[in-house]
Amino acid sequence: MTPQPQAPQAPTAPPPATTPADARKLAEGLLDTMNALLAVIERETELVRAGEIRDGMGLEKKKSELSRRYASAMIHLKSSQKYMTQSTPELLAALHRHHETFRAMLQVNLTVLATAHAVSEGIVRGVSAEAQRRTMPQTYTANGQRSAPPRQHTSPIAVSRSL
Repeated sequence: MTPQPQAPQAPTAPPPATTPADARKLAEGLLDTMNALLAVIERETELVRAGEIRDGMGLEKKKSELSRRYASAMIHLKSSQKYMTQSTPELLAALHRHHETFRAMLQVNLTVLATAHAVSEGIVRGVSAEAQRRTMPQTYTANGQRSAPPRQHTSPIAVSRSL
């Protein structure tokens, strides 16, 4: 009988903060992660705005790793929230303020990425429509109006997603 491969186990969550030093360490780690992620996101936003999509895509690996660290830190913060609310409310309030700034910058990044996506989709659709228009036979109806081409004459264009 062959042994069954074991599924990778999810990392266990760190124990919740129980001292002011633990709470401060948690807060500093979360702030460091948010600041690093924010720096990557701001750089990505600059690159996409400048039309340097390929360079912006190069930041994906670092952004994913920092996002994973951020999610882990947020889980740790949630498990420690009761203690921090009681013993270090000023630290928790500072984290909330910093997080609101972080969310606002994320919203700017998402808006820029959505705009770039919409523009590129519009360009591809325009190119496709023009290519179809040029290859379609021009026919007219009995009353002299152009007829719409039948669906079997339309052909999709191929788009390479790798830059």
